[in-house]
Amino acid sequence: MNEAIPDFSAVEAAARRIAPFAASTPILRSSSLDALAGAELVFKCENFQRVGAFKFRGACNAVWSLEETRARHGVVTHSSGNHGAALALAARTRGIAAHVVVPEGAVAAKLAGIEAYGAVLHRCAPTMAAREAAAAAVAAATGATLVHPYTDPQVIAGQGTAALELIGQAGPFDALIAPIGGGGLVGGTAVATAALLPTARLFAAEPEGADDALRSLRAGARVTDLTPDTICDGLRGLIGAINFDLLQRYAVQVLPVADAEVVAAMRLIWERLKIVVEPSSATVLAAILRHRPAFAGRRVGVVLSGGNVDLDHLPWLS
Repeated sequence: MNEAIPDFSAVEAAARRIAPFAASTPILRSSSLDALAGAELVFKCENFQRVGAFKFRGACNAVWSLEETRARHGVVTHSSGNHGAALALAARTRGIAAHVVVPEGAVAAKLAGIEAYGAVLHRCAPTMAAREAAAAAVAAATGATLVHPYTDPQVIAGQGTAALELIGQAGPFDALIAPIGGGGLVGGTAVATAALLPTARLFAAEPEGADDALRSLRAGARVTDLTPDTICDGLRGLIGAINFDLLQRYAVQVLPVADAEVVAAMRLIWERLKIVVEPSSATVLAAILRHRPAFAGRRVGVVLSGGNVDLDHLPWLS
């Protein structure tokens, strides 16, 4: 196996490392959503994770994996919101500095969260190239360690702890599904699931307006020239190299969903589960409802990735 790609032992180590800091999030069921899907759905509610998203798992694992000599210089990342807030809080748990490069147009509520956790914000143009260049410049100027939102092996291992926990809480499952942007959550989910439930199918829900993972699998190589256009702000990152490797290695099937389907699914989750989730989270239910034959009659673990929503701009009110 590529040494950059975490294996199951790395996920297990991450679970032990983050246990003092991360929340063990609950699972929820809904008989009415089961009926709509024609499947048995078990929702893993990472919207109840610290900072309101699964991202804290990976960020926390990355921060606490650093050797002391590197850690004292702090950490830096680029993020549209959830990973930035997660890294800021993780850095605070270790008493080190955090720098977060944020693209113009990021959700205001998420930027406020990043600042509230004590990070220094650095603004840039809303392109991946600008984000990466700005983060590299901050790292060079401060000596901070880059903690990439999804290509960092320690981040991927940390994200895999959500599936590890879900399977421990309510397994076994016939299938698991999680949202996909850069691929950290799906990659970690695949590593954990393949080890614990080797016959389970793995799915990723992806917005049609940011479908680089689906295009990459069809092409057999990463598609990197796509400009994301989707309401799912947390899924606008392009699939990372090691993340794409994990998709191929574990035969993850990517399921496309339209923004309108995401909004409808988000509203259903609010109404039926009585919880707040963001559009990126709702992609999983949207995918299950759009691609019913893939899930019919199966027991499905469903990862709801986060719940950071701008309440002044709910999508069904615009």
